Amino acid sequence: MITFTEELWIDAPPERIFGLSLDVDAHTGSMADSGERVVAGVSSGRLAPGDTVTWQARHFGVRLRMTSHLPEYRAPSYFVDEQLSGPFKRWRHEHHFTDDDGGTLMRDVITFAAPLGPLGRLAELAVLRWYMPRLIRQRNAYLKRVAES
Repeated sequence: MITFTEELWIDAPPERIFGLSLDVDAHTGSMADSGERVVAGVSSGRLAPGDTVTWQARHFGVRLRMTSHLPEYRAPSYFVDEQLSGPFKRWRHEHHFTDDDGGTLMRDVITFAAPLGPLGRLAELAVLRWYMPRLIRQRNAYLKRVAES
């Protein structure tokens, strides 16, 4: 299992960043390189407590699906998305938004584990430990551009 944290300061209020982080269209825009799209559940607008969404994307040439939900939600400072089914043995993404000097400090804490026992652990160490933070940084840079425009 791997846990990592990414932080980014954004020149916009927490309410704006919180909303963008829950926006399905903003998410698909931020993941355009992998062709991510919704195939079930909430397909546009802002996710809310109790919602589920199934994403489909292509990573490493493989089409993957992941269904997630929001088990924790405290607007506008915090929410969690967790995998209900999909490619990971475990996926938990904590989103934190703190009012900071006229903007927002956005902090993501991601914990994940690959399936397949020792083979999955090898994939975590060889590939996923650098690939997943890069993917989150890409997403966050997109949200920053949108929020600050």
